[in-house]
Amino acid sequence: MELNEIRNEIDRLDRQIQALFEERMHLCQEVAQYKQAHHMQIFQADREQQVLEKVESRAGDGMALASRTFFTNMMSISSQLQQKMLIAAEEAPIFPMPHMHQAARVGCQGTMGANSETAANRFFPNRTLRFYPTFEHVFAAVESGELEYGVLPIYNSTSGTVTQTVDLMGKYSFFITAMNQVEVSHCLAALPGAKMEHVSMVYSHPQALSQCSDFLDANQLPRHDFSNTATAAQMVAESGDTTIAAICSEEAAKLHHLEILQNHISNVSPNFTQFICITKDMEVAENASIISIMMTISNEPGSLSRILNKFFLYGLDMTKLESRPIRDGSFDVVFHVDFKGNLRDRSIAAFLNDLCKSCQAFKLLGNAVVMESNIP
Repeated sequence: MELNEIRNEIDRLDRQIQALFEERMHLCQEVAQYKQAHHMQIFQADREQQVLEKVESRAGDGMALASRTFFTNMMSISSQLQQKMLIAAEEAPIFPMPHMHQAARVGCQGTMGANSETAANRFFPNRTLRFYPTFEHVFAAVESGELEYGVLPIYNSTSGTVTQTVDLMGKYSFFITAMNQVEVSHCLAALPGAKMEHVSMVYSHPQALSQCSDFLDANQLPRHDFSNTATAAQMVAESGDTTIAAICSEEAAKLHHLEILQNHISNVSPNFTQFICITKDMEVAENASIISIMMTISNEPGSLSRILNKFFLYGLDMTKLESRPIRDGSFDVVFHVDFKGNLRDRSIAAFLNDLCKSCQAFKLLGNAVVMESNIP
């Protein structure tokens, strides 16, 4: 046949496939209605597996995997339609609103002059803050109810994820309720009278050291991790040692009466750090726009692709996808995902109900307002 004739045949088959596809979707919706009326479980993994096994057994030479992929996607679409249909009949979810403007017990990691203090003051202006020595102390204080809200860094525009925060997310019970960002400007600070050429060690948070690596490398300055930029400045101030220095903010340097040896030493400018505000119980503002989740999936071909396809089918905009090791001795990972949406939306409820069935483990981390001003 000529090329045009082949294409005409393809078009004819496409019309047939589309008509059969739509017929199949209507039947699947009837199945969902029947199950709902008879109080049966909607999602049945064993039925899906039986269908896929039949598809593979019927497939022609070399087409088994392709056929399985085609039918897997078609059943994902079917699941999406069923979930939307069933959720549409339910009332929209109701969540308590954040009470950040009333909160009295608010905390962050570090000390005065830290970027975390700046972020916390933007979430909670004119409030007295409680400072904690580590990120884990902040998580624990929120989980126990000692704090109403805790503030933690989660992502930097230069050096990426704050792994200390992310790795603790699976350990503690909490929910993200707001996000903001702080412009970070690092300087090298030491005791008055110190000289750059005499500095033998630079202390700061690992993220700050990473964000200033070009400057440190160019000046051949050794570096050492410290819990926080501001606490590093405090340590240098109290040490009496003019051969050590800290990477910190100008505010922290001034607060601890340090001399700035070099200003604006970040690799990239502007340099921003994103902070999250966490609380013990789920709170969702009407204008919350970023949903955060954690999930683990089966380690088999196509498992991640099927998950990502669900976001596409529901028309959701994923803003972050990254993996972290589970830290159980295996090489398995947990995925951290941010996507745009509000949990009060029934279609989001349908999506999450659909998504969690495809995960080995699933954790909803919260629904955050992205704050542009100092007042929640």
